[in-house]
Amino acid sequence: MSRPPRQNNEAEFDAFCAVCDRLGGFDHRTTPEWADGYLTALATGARGVPFEGWIAQLAGDAFERAFADPEDRAAAARALHARVAVLHDQLDAETLSDDPEHLRLAPLMLPWTDDDRARAVEEGTASVEQASQLVTGAEWADGFFGAVEAFASEWPAAMADEDDGFAAGLLSQIHALLLPEGSDELRAHIETTYGAAGADRERLVDEACFAIQDLRLWVVDNAPRPETRRVEKAPGRNDPCPCGSGKKFKKCHGAA
Repeated sequence: MSRPPRQNNEAEFDAFCAVCDRLGGFDHRTTPEWADGYLTALATGARGVPFEGWIAQLAGDAFERAFADPEDRAAAARALHARVAVLHDQLDAETLSDDPEHLRLAPLMLPWTDDDRARAVEEGTASVEQASQLVTGAEWADGFFGAVEAFASEWPAAMADEDDGFAAGLLSQIHALLLPEGSDELRAHIETTYGAAGADRERLVDEACFAIQDLRLWVVDNAPRPETRRVEKAPGRNDPCPCGSGKKFKKCHGAA
């Protein structure tokens, strides 16, 4: 049995959410859920991007504006790194390959019910059409695809190969979280993917998480391999010099 995945403790979650909420004061899209989806995509396929590279894409200039004080900035960076470290552990390729049927990824998602959507309409915070978009996992998936788009060059080149439908199939499972309840597109996805068994929102979330775990393994398998360095055997001192002079190596290029 594989080791259990790491989880953030309550203090770490509170610190992460506080940073995202503060960023959201400058960039409304940067909620804790959206940012968690974004960081999950980085942990899946773009781990080589340094902090300064991805924070600028995630928050624009909001990070510098929200955390101008150096100590404040360092604390915010630690809070974000604490979440990233857990996502890296949950998506550790070696552990995933040892037990691919175990769900390790635990996303930060706000659940939405019919009552929640009706309340949003009643309180005037969303129109009926907007409320239909308030589904569990949609905001998180939007963040995920935001990072996929922002760091497309960091993913394996095979991602763009139209003949390789494996990655596309995994991404479609994640994309399903963006589809409103009752929409024709969601019904078509469920019918095509699950048939008569169907799928509720909870299953869609679980399958999206499994898809991300499989996508992490796919990324590792399709990452560019370093070229094997071939080292030619050095000639012996009494062997002919490889320069073609006709002299022994020790009397030519091998001379001290």
